[in-house]
Amino acid sequence: MNTSRAATADTIPVLDLAAHARALTECARCPRLVRHRESVGDDTYWARPVPGFGDESASLLVLGLAPGAHGANRTGRPFTGDAAGILLYRTLHVLGLATAEESVRRDDALRLKGVWITNAVRCVPPANKPDARECARCADWLQAELALLPVARVVVALGRTAHEAMLTQRQQATALRRRDYIFRHGARHVFPDGLLLHDCFHTSRYNVNTGRVNEEMVRTVFEAAARDAGLISKRQRLKT
Repeated sequence: MNTSRAATADTIPVLDLAAHARALTECARCPRLVRHRESVGDDTYWARPVPGFGDESASLLVLGLAPGAHGANRTGRPFTGDAAGILLYRTLHVLGLATAEESVRRDDALRLKGVWITNAVRCVPPANKPDARECARCADWLQAELALLPVARVVVALGRTAHEAMLTQRQQATALRRRDYIFRHGARHVFPDGLLLHDCFHTSRYNVNTGRVNEEMVRTVFEAAARDAGLISKRQRLKT
């Protein structure tokens, strides 16, 4: 593995999303995360950085925190194979944006319609908590991915870390004050260049089990974001 070429922003291929995914899976910038991702599970686990997944012409981007230890770190697809993805994919299916209500494995038949799902940090962190340096090292992977999704002008940030990652990206392009874009579930932020950011509590098992977030709360945010992205009309009747 040529880790030196994967270690600097100017070597990230931006030709297409497939090239981006191939380069990403070679990344070894964060020694702590490399050790951890490879120590979890057995030799059937993906145990590499997890690329984004979805419709390459997506108008809606869903941004999470990081792969789950026994979910995406095992399967190689965001929010796949663990509890965090249950509510997310069920919501997308109800809105007609996913062909199935459950994401089981990387090579299953599920497809997304107008949606791309990715994470702010691409490797599973210990205790699900990446440090600031790890978030910073992953920022240009997200930047390159966003450049390859030019139609995606609406973002749902699942949790504060994802929200902050998007603010970092927008600060690179436009002048903004972070205090004007505070994370709050259900908030809708409009950036100077017109990009829309919808905030949503993360769909993690912990948040669901403690009642911090429920199906209705998540669906309300995603429905608003999908309408902003032109994926559902104001008059469209949704599945229940």
